Amino acid sequence: MYLGNGSDQASLEYSFSYNPPMDLTSAENNLKEVKQVLDQLGVVFFLYSGTCLGATRDKAFIPWDDDIDLLSVIGMNGLTEEIVEVAAAIFRERGYFIREIDGAHASTRSMMKNYVRVGWDAAHIIDGAIYAYPGVRLPIELFEQPKEIEFLGEKFLVPNPPEDYLSLKYGAEWMVPKKSGLYEMDVVEKIPDSGLTGQPSSLRVLDHDGVPVPEAEVVLVGNGRSRTDENGYAELILPGMDWYAIVIRYRGHEQVLYMEEMEPNKTYVYRAGAADVSGNDSGEVGTPGNVLTHE
Repeated sequence: MYLGNGSDQASLEYSFSYNPPMDLTSAENNLKEVKQVLDQLGVVFFLYSGTCLGATRDKAFIPWDDDIDLLSVIGMNGLTEEIVEVAAAIFRERGYFIREIDGAHASTRSMMKNYVRVGWDAAHIIDGAIYAYPGVRLPIELFEQPKEIEFLGEKFLVPNPPEDYLSLKYGAEWMVPKKSGLYEMDVVEKIPDSGLTGQPSSLRVLDHDGVPVPEAEVVLVGNGRSRTDENGYAELILPGMDWYAIVIRYRGHEQVLYMEEMEPNKTYVYRAGAADVSGNDSGEVGTPGNVLTHE
């Protein structure tokens, strides 16, 4: 598999497809460089998701984590989309390859340098909350008076109290490291359907032998569930191009696809076993992204 030069589109796509663990030295360098740029611009940002979990629980990056997670909130501390664009331009000058997606809850910059991916979400406040991927509701109060912590020899902000944030995101057992596939299920099972509207796409479910699976349950996390027809097709309603989490279940099989980039009016194919890591004691990383292919 072609890895690219570490700071290009090929490297970013490889990272999303296979989720290789970060080189921790390069990750520390990237995080400190991003902090320097955002601090100089006066952009307030938080350690987020797995990065916040590692910094709070382990006082270090989670060794098997695949990216750095950061969050800023549009409309707080004077942050605008225009300022985010200025920051992104500076990161490009610093050698980062950047891919942008404007989702329903946030605009995301996936930034790749030296084979380390930095995910920077600029979240929108919606009815007094922001929504953490893949749809966890977080009261805005968690971000209004952030907590400063020591991490990698520098000061960083985390939601306050971080324990409440991590409980909302990962469940009551957030202090317990879990096998791949288990923490993702903890996250997605807590997310209620929000009834988002959109346009249809199709997902076809094939078993390990490539045979269509009828009556498989396909859960689009946070936005409903459906069952496959006799040819293995299920309809999904997608608000737009974004990252989505999906659960696929049928007799003797269950898998969480935790990060799949999808858009309306396309047909996707899931092949059981293409990225089945059940039983893989790899910790927090979870199932690889980009499991789905186009038909």
